[in-house]
Amino acid sequence: MQMEAIVAVYADWGIGADGTQPVVLKADRRHFREVTADSAVIVGRRTMEDFPGGRPLKGRRNIVVTRQELQIEGAEVVHSTEEALAAAGEERCLVIGGASVYRQFFPYLSRIHITKIELTPSSDRHFPDLDADPAWVCAWEGERQEENGIFYRFCTYERRKSDGA
Repeated sequence: MQMEAIVAVYADWGIGADGTQPVVLKADRRHFREVTADSAVIVGRRTMEDFPGGRPLKGRRNIVVTRQELQIEGAEVVHSTEEALAAAGEERCLVIGGASVYRQFFPYLSRIHITKIELTPSSDRHFPDLDADPAWVCAWEGERQEENGIFYRFCTYERRKSDGA
């Protein structure tokens, strides 16, 4: 199974504040829908609650990681990394947040789709700086684009292959 992630980051690799994204771009939402379509997604309960209506995403298999004992209509609830990996099986699977879920699954990721937003709003959650991490390489970088005066670009990072390790 190829485990991927998708995330929008600000110039300081911040990803959010107070449980939500301070800056949202329509183009990023469209990109998110395209990349995650027809895939399994792994998401934390609090992040899912920030979705429109607090509901699982349509057109995707939603695997929700939480410590709570609950049922969520339209989603599979799991309580550990191992349970989530088993639930995903061999499907294409993307980790979609939040910060603690990204950290939890980071060792399993081989590709990360990043929207780099050229702003630095106040963030209380951050994604690892892949540009400073020698284990990762930017394999593709899209053109710089603009939406409502905000500049951004889509990038894809891939984990470097280890040298026989």
